[in-house]
Amino acid sequence: MDKVSFAASALEWLVILFVIVIGLVAAAAAVLWVADRMQTADAIRRNYPLIGRFRGWFSTLGEFFRQYFFAMDREEMPFNRAQRDWVYRAGRGEGNTMAFGSTRNLSIPGTAIFVNAAFPPIDDQFAATQPLRIGPHCREPYDAPSFFNISGMSYGAISRPAVRALSKGAQKAGIWMNTGEGGLSPYHLEGGCDIVFQIGTAKYGVRDLEGRLDESRLKAVAAHPQVKMIELKLAQGAKPGKGGILPGEKVTEEIAEIRGIHPGQDSISPNRHVDIGDYAALLDKIAHIRAITGKPVGFKTVVGSSESYEELFRLILERGEESAPDFITVDGGEGGTGAAPMPLMDLVGMPLREALLRLVDMRDRYGLKERIRVVASGKLVNPSDVAWAICAGADFVTTARGFMFSLGCIQALKCNRNTCPTGVTTHQPHLQRGLVVEEKYLSVANYAKSIVKEVEMIAHSVGVAEPRLMRRRHVRVMQANGESVPLRQIRPSWDPTMGEEGRPQ
Repeated sequence: MDKVSFAASALEWLVILFVIVIGLVAAAAAVLWVADRMQTADAIRRNYPLIGRFRGWFSTLGEFFRQYFFAMDREEMPFNRAQRDWVYRAGRGEGNTMAFGSTRNLSIPGTAIFVNAAFPPIDDQFAATQPLRIGPHCREPYDAPSFFNISGMSYGAISRPAVRALSKGAQKAGIWMNTGEGGLSPYHLEGGCDIVFQIGTAKYGVRDLEGRLDESRLKAVAAHPQVKMIELKLAQGAKPGKGGILPGEKVTEEIAEIRGIHPGQDSISPNRHVDIGDYAALLDKIAHIRAITGKPVGFKTVVGSSESYEELFRLILERGEESAPDFITVDGGEGGTGAAPMPLMDLVGMPLREALLRLVDMRDRYGLKERIRVVASGKLVNPSDVAWAICAGADFVTTARGFMFSLGCIQALKCNRNTCPTGVTTHQPHLQRGLVVEEKYLSVANYAKSIVKEVEMIAHSVGVAEPRLMRRRHVRVMQANGESVPLRQIRPSWDPTMGEEGRPQ
């Protein structure tokens, strides 16, 4: 066959192939047109067959385009690009220096501005943060080495490689890792880090067949030397008033075995501990768990109204300070990781920046500052957030989503669908493959170390030797009129010379 004939034959086949493709596309479009016209669930697709599908596609793609093309660096929610990029750079161990000035709009009400000292300590007077003891009356108190730690994320809600990377990274950074309510897995222990074991309302990992606390299982968990504290979860920011939700497609046989539930079925925790109906029962349960484990025991909650906690603190004074929880984790109602109903995520629970101040003042007013440690949790992912919380009175700060970003999370908002594209919250092996533990654990450690280093730098700038010496006078808060006022003016710290409401008389 000569070249001309071969070219003509190839052209004929290309035309035939093109016609076939066009025919298949037309046939598919006809099928979709009929299907859209016949279905009754979507009015747009029924009235505008085929064309109406573009609305759904564009709505889905809009999230992508806003994130990468249209949103400014500090516009996006729940975390903007500037916040995420800071974590990514910190995780890579890169410097976070900038050129040509800040892009942050300092006039937005609520913005924290730290008060630099006229004559700060010189560099050789800059001290690292020292360990702080939790649970002084326990058989095994915990001297927590870092003020910044990993908040609760269950194995099940996040993937196996994510848990492994967090465990190894936490050990390298010298911080604790909270298990979340899903029980203690081998992957939490793998890295050798300090562990805070969380008992949720379903008591996963320490439950009997009826869902009650199994003391033998609790003893077995506490016997691990890495388990340093026990946290009772009363509520979390994503869904205050409702228990944990793990879709059945994420309940593998291994996860079901660890939790003590059935594989493949939705794992829905009760909305509260059925055996804790008031503050007296809460203190009884804390004392019981502390007696069994010998380790510090506290609880995690979302504050709806600070007035209700007056009863708790009065009861502690009546029983004696040894009856107090060793720590209280205050979560904000801003919504956190995991699946949650939108009304609870958006509308229920006091924001952390109000709740933390109220709870700290109440603890101090009852004379329990040295007895009960306060842990702040809720959208605290950057140095300014952490430094603000310490100025407000927190002894420790934890974050979940900050460490998710350090693992590579891109805020795809698919945490509850088992389709996380970065492998952080999925149990699909082909997606988990993207999260390489030996790389990501270094990012986890680098992120934690960067937070600690830069919060210590802020403390040095305001004129104190280390972060826990920062006070409310060291931070100002921008007001709607364009002026900033000291945090202590908005809500003064309580001391014995002040009135019952924590304000000067």
